[in-house]
Amino acid sequence: MSQHREVPPDVEAKVHLLERLVAEAKSVPLSASVMVNRAEIEGVVADLRAAMPDELAQARWVLRERDQILEHAREDALQIVEEARAERQRLVSQQHVVMVAQQEADEITARARENARRVKLEAEDYVDAKLANFEVVLTKIMGTVERGRETLRGRLDVDQLAEDELRATAERDLTGR
Repeated sequence: MSQHREVPPDVEAKVHLLERLVAEAKSVPLSASVMVNRAEIEGVVADLRAAMPDELAQARWVLRERDQILEHAREDALQIVEEARAERQRLVSQQHVVMVAQQEADEITARARENARRVKLEAEDYVDAKLANFEVVLTKIMGTVERGRETLRGRLDVDQLAEDELRATAERDLTGR
């Protein structure tokens, strides 16, 4: 039951925009850093944050749906087992079919257990696929945000170096050294 859902178009578009902004940013001479427009990056990150709650709500919905499926499977299994017990009791009461009744009851119980196990496994596969897709989306978003932050940090480090250089030059001019 591995069913992967596509990344929502708005999130994917924002991730591509972040990648493009970083890729097209002006390089800082003699470094691997680039200069980006802070307002543009912050705007894209804000848009991504706005899109994330929908994904989180969907994940919570998937978990609730899984719990409901599992609960329904448990109820079905209990009902089938109860029906099997009732059927076994009825057959046992008829002495001439005691052996047949026991066999049928065992088969019904085995089918009920197998059916419950199958439903549970299908529900877990479905939820796992949904969570895996959500994990991929979040990983892409986190990678993009991290690259954007690293880019911003790189720009701040260059700005700090320039300020330190100006300060040292001013001190030399004042002290005459």
